[in-house]
Amino acid sequence: MKRVWVLGLALLLICGSGEAADKIRLSISSIDVSFLNAGIASQRGFFKDEGLDVEVIRMIANVSINALASGDIDYSMVFASVIRGAMVGLPMRVVANFMDSSTHVLLARPQYKTVRDLKGKTLGVSTFGATAEVAAKMMIRQGGVDPDKEMKVVPLGSTGARFAALKEGIVDVVVLSPPADSEGTKQGFNVVSRAHEAFQMPFSGLGTNLKRVKERPDEVKRMIKAFIRSARYVRQNREGAVQTLMKWGRTDREAAEATYDSTWKIFTEDGNMSAEGLKLVIDQGRESSKISRAVAISEVAEFGPLRDAQRELGIKPRS
Repeated sequence: MKRVWVLGLALLLICGSGEAADKIRLSISSIDVSFLNAGIASQRGFFKDEGLDVEVIRMIANVSINALASGDIDYSMVFASVIRGAMVGLPMRVVANFMDSSTHVLLARPQYKTVRDLKGKTLGVSTFGATAEVAAKMMIRQGGVDPDKEMKVVPLGSTGARFAALKEGIVDVVVLSPPADSEGTKQGFNVVSRAHEAFQMPFSGLGTNLKRVKERPDEVKRMIKAFIRSARYVRQNREGAVQTLMKWGRTDREAAEATYDSTWKIFTEDGNMSAEGLKLVIDQGRESSKISRAVAISEVAEFGPLRDAQRELGIKPRS
């Protein structure tokens, strides 16, 4: 049994089925709209259509990246973390992007109305280096506060733990994804920033080990095709996406509908990874990892399987 299972750091969520299908292990970092594409592709049969038997596994970001580097998992959707891993020399690349901005929001205690009000306050994130922390800091900088110099940042783990810490006054603001924002506003907390209103950058996509890119390019292409079909489904089928959100996020219809309506436009239908967006993620990674050298896009991204998938789906790549 491989060490990632021995350590008990992953929770198996979904197991696809299909006779003679390839066995695939895919990691996500949370069960929310940020990774809805995985739920759609599993529950609506898009993986199966491509001959893929996919296990969706919940893992914290740093464990996921180590498992991807070692081959304990095959793919990961934690896009920015894969890029940061590649930047420090781990054998991995991002191969597609399925969301053009983060779904994260900053939810603050009732007395704070704007990001500027958070100067000198405490921010709760999931883990250091996770995409949620990156998105939170970008929103805070956009609002005129330096989170590294003018705020205290503490790791709190799961969405539930972050929300509880906010309610108990342990922190002043937390970074969350819908539908937690809907529940928070009902309880009197304030959404002081939404990431997709503050900036655009590749957010949730697909990364894999370099060995897999080289040895199984057709499999990588089929994974991308399944995800592109999933993202198209989200944009074109509100009711089906809402139903999947209810099951995927274990939430009620009201919260699922609010989540869908605030995020569906972020989903990209072609998997494109723009140079501008990748450079933004690279710059964030260089800052967080304290890397002074220039990092080329070719060091973090592989475009071949994406172009093949787009060609088979009749999609003209964007620049």
